[in-house]
Amino acid sequence: MRLVLASNNAKKLGELRALLAGVGVELVAQGELGIAEADEPFHTFIENALVKARQAAQAAGAAAIADDSGVCVDALCGKPGVVSATYAAMASDEPDREARRRLQDAANNRRLLHELAGATDRRAHFVSTLVAVRHALDPQPLVAVGRWPGEILTAPRGTLGFGYDPLMFIPELGCTVAEMDAAQKNAHSHRALACAQMRVLLHEVWRL
Repeated sequence: MRLVLASNNAKKLGELRALLAGVGVELVAQGELGIAEADEPFHTFIENALVKARQAAQAAGAAAIADDSGVCVDALCGKPGVVSATYAAMASDEPDREARRRLQDAANNRRLLHELAGATDRRAHFVSTLVAVRHALDPQPLVAVGRWPGEILTAPRGTLGFGYDPLMFIPELGCTVAEMDAAQKNAHSHRALACAQMRVLLHEVWRL
């Protein structure tokens, strides 16, 4: 079964392909089909994931899945939340999408560190909300949520991963997410937890 991923994030696509391997779906990025990214006007992960999945399904005429994810910091009342990917305003003439994303990630990390300067409570968690629809008007979307708690460091550590991974320290593992290889991250992450739930739903509800 072809499942269109409502994202053009190459690293997210790679993670989801690994985490959903063997389920019986062929994950295709919407960009490969010429589908533009949807607007994300809502204040919750689930609403944004649903609108992205429905748009991709409508444009592709196929089943679709969307992941809306980010970091929620306790001391900031849950921010950056749904605007995690664009938390810092940034202007760039960089034409390459992935290079531009790396610049945005660095700017987001700098802003988060600035806002937490002097904070003693640095608890935070990554959130991943997956929504899958069989078609654009599917009345029964599949919804899975993963939460991965940690702490925001005062300086980045590690060169792997993307987004806020260099700042998110996982106490029980003794390292930041950016210090984990792909196998370790995919065994513990918020996206891994959401995908584990989604695999069960795809089997039980969609009979895959």
